[in-house]
Amino acid sequence: MLNPQLIELIFSASSIQRWNDYPRMVDLVELDKQAHKMIIAYLLGKIESSQGKNINFTALIEISIFEFLRRVVVTDIRPDVFRVILKQKKDELNIWVLKQLEPLIKDIDNGDFLLRFEKFLDNDELYKRERFILKASSYISTKWEFSIIYQTSQFLSDIENVKNSVEEEIEDYYELLGVRKIALKQKLSRFIDISGRLRFQKRWAQTPRIPETSVLGHMLIVSILSYFYSLEIKACDKRLQNNFFCSLFHDLPEALTRDIITPVKYSVNGLDEIISDYEVKMINEEILPLIPSAIIDEFKYLLGIYGDKKDEFLDKTYQQKIKIVDNLQLYNHDKYNVIDGKALKMCDRFAAFMEASLSVYHGVKSNELINGKIEIESKIKSNSKVNSVDFGNLVDSVNKYFKNSSQDYCGT
Repeated sequence: MLNPQLIELIFSASSIQRWNDYPRMVDLVELDKQAHKMIIAYLLGKIESSQGKNINFTALIEISIFEFLRRVVVTDIRPDVFRVILKQKKDELNIWVLKQLEPLIKDIDNGDFLLRFEKFLDNDELYKRERFILKASSYISTKWEFSIIYQTSQFLSDIENVKNSVEEEIEDYYELLGVRKIALKQKLSRFIDISGRLRFQKRWAQTPRIPETSVLGHMLIVSILSYFYSLEIKACDKRLQNNFFCSLFHDLPEALTRDIITPVKYSVNGLDEIISDYEVKMINEEILPLIPSAIIDEFKYLLGIYGDKKDEFLDKTYQQKIKIVDNLQLYNHDKYNVIDGKALKMCDRFAAFMEASLSVYHGVKSNELINGKIEIESKIKSNSKVNSVDFGNLVDSVNKYFKNSSQDYCGT
């Protein structure tokens, strides 16, 4: 499905600092910005779709991953400088980006992923509407970041010019109804605030770790893993989209409840059910009222809510009602609205395994991290195969990769 070098590259976005020429009260990193951007893109795209516009959500997801990978490869070039480079040296830059990425992605989807990547870079007219939605989403997430920067930068002589430039750019995207709603500070903007706050919550908060990842960044990594899983099993479009967006929102309730680590959640019999019930209550009271009515049913399905329960990691279909099923391959058609819950749980666990493994590899290896890595690996390998994808093999390839890279790595 994937190779360890590509996975490591994806995680490197958590080390790419943003606004690093301005004073910041918190770290702002590329991974979190990209995650926030995709949450916003989902909302803007769905609002456009509800207005009768034809939005290709599979393309929206895929080109967002293309843009993400290109951004990671060019690392910390300032966005304004990056735009100038694209205008003047687009072809040369894209050739260089593909040269860096080709060894890592050439085998994905039998080489078709690389071909689609090349077409995206070569043809600016391809999926023009979806690109515009992503551009608007990128702007809104950047503007959200700037509101943090502005608090600590008002003593700088140029900050008002930057502020005016950021605020004026919103007019470029007014043709999107969702952007107009956000500009008017309607309910949608409150949802963007709630989801954005997940960048302040750190994963594995009880132990030092390098690189740190936030809950928001973790959600994007799981969604990218789910996308590649969906390619591997030849998922239909709707199944791929549902897997991606279900993963993207799977920890959203933690914006209201904060992260409760697994050992605590399952340490007391029945505690996990109490937490789940409370999450449903908070979702109903604090999140769903902010979501456009046209997409509430779909959004609840992605969050894993059915009746008064919540479980996003169930294999299920959704037509008139939600149905829990055993063999999803029998339902691999758009009309069934499949979500590969068990596979997404594996993607979630594998992301946690990588978080621990990367820190151990970088030399920060507390007992909590080492024991956590071993426990997660054991859970993955206990039932590692989902459809045709063996997550246990992926774990082994990561362990081998890090072991060959460093003799100090504590692989198992």
